[in-house]
Amino acid sequence: MTATALRIFGSPRRYVQGPGALDQLGIEARPYGASPVLVGDAHVMNLLGGKLRRLCEESGLKPLCLVLEGEITRAAIAGLEDQLGGHDVSLVIGVGGGKSLDAAKALAVRLGKPVFTVPTIASNDSPTSAAIAMYDENHVMIAVDRMASNPDLVLVDTALIAQAPVTFLLAGIGDAISKKFEADGCLAGTGVTPFGTRPLLTAIAIADCCYRTIRRHGAAAVTDCKRNEVTPELEAVVEAAVLMSGLGFENGGLSLAHSLTRGIVKTRDAMNAIHGYQIAWALLVQWAAEERSDDYILDLMAFYREIGLPASLPELGMDDPTESEIGQMAEWTMVAPHLANLDRPVDPAMLAAAIWRVEMLAGRETA
Repeated sequence: MTATALRIFGSPRRYVQGPGALDQLGIEARPYGASPVLVGDAHVMNLLGGKLRRLCEESGLKPLCLVLEGEITRAAIAGLEDQLGGHDVSLVIGVGGGKSLDAAKALAVRLGKPVFTVPTIASNDSPTSAAIAMYDENHVMIAVDRMASNPDLVLVDTALIAQAPVTFLLAGIGDAISKKFEADGCLAGTGVTPFGTRPLLTAIAIADCCYRTIRRHGAAAVTDCKRNEVTPELEAVVEAAVLMSGLGFENGGLSLAHSLTRGIVKTRDAMNAIHGYQIAWALLVQWAAEERSDDYILDLMAFYREIGLPASLPELGMDDPTESEIGQMAEWTMVAPHLANLDRPVDPAMLAAAIWRVEMLAGRETA
């Protein structure tokens, strides 16, 4: 059997979701040993630190809380390790948004310990993934490191998710909605997953369910989140954004939509948009590059505008983009490793034309 014939499926060992799920933290952590370390930013620790300690102590554990300051850089992770002061760590638990969860993953790798992820927002699929996004002090991504395996536990308390600003749920929807089409592109082409192997049909099915769940329940879930209500629709969309999205991309692969972030993060004003908003727009560009029909693209644009996602560069914050700026974004995107995960070659001219087509259709949709 050749290496290209291999298929690998990676996933968290355990996934727990629902209102009040956080109350299970100590019970889940107890089998790993008595000395868990919790990692979160100052906001999360001020909000939940006392409860997290109590939950662990009620299960006979002796937790230590570490606060991540600033960006998730290699220096910041080394600083977290220095804060341990020789503490005997049995488990690392990340609590908060993607930055805190990735910091916990990176610390767990340095210590050779298992990791739990406890997201307090549903802005992306980082809780499920083995990936670790590393940045410099200027918030420029410098690398995507990987753990040897996915988190041992993903613990999603939807009561916490419902209390967070709806912007984060929208970002999670934007990041997740592309996964079906990126996995499809990877399978149709010669692309590989983050494991370096070809996509699994299981992942294609999961990514497809992710998309269908978002289209069916997304509008209601956004409304419910604005009301801070946990409903079946919100539960479904959180599962899609956190679990299905992560399983879909790690086992199905990424493609043009995520490749475009290499250009967007350097582009005037659009660079400041939250990641999931960038991906929502980038999926439209992938569809344009794949030569899908205008009606197909306009249908998704209408859904975006119904729930509050951007469908054009001005809606990402970049007013009056110029031909030169679009061309530069396309050039910057060419360094992305996922560009090969499509059923056709991508070059700067083709990509710039796809971007302009999306902008033209976005103008027509609002006319």
